[in-house]
Amino acid sequence: MPDLPELDPIIHGKLRLAILSLLSSVDDAEFTWLRDKTGSTDGNLGAHLLKLEEAGYIGVEKKFILRKPVTLYRMTETGRNALAGYVRALRILLGPALQNK
Repeated sequence: MPDLPELDPIIHGKLRLAILSLLSSVDDAEFTWLRDKTGSTDGNLGAHLLKLEEAGYIGVEKKFILRKPVTLYRMTETGRNALAGYVRALRILLGPALQNK
């Protein structure tokens, strides 16, 4: 059996993959938008966002808009590269299955 690529365990979590997929298509996103799009709870989303931030895959900006606190998340270049690598690894792992479709 050929060497199989490893999937990045930081990205492989369902919610973290969803977060990165969403952030890959926007410049930045508010916490509430990510929560609504993923259907996650505040606590669960916050924990996964922290894990992505600690890995350097996302950046965080906290600011006030009309005296209301807003937290914005954006994907970093490291995050984009990691997601692209994850997708490449999936294509290798699923290659034969994808060719049969």
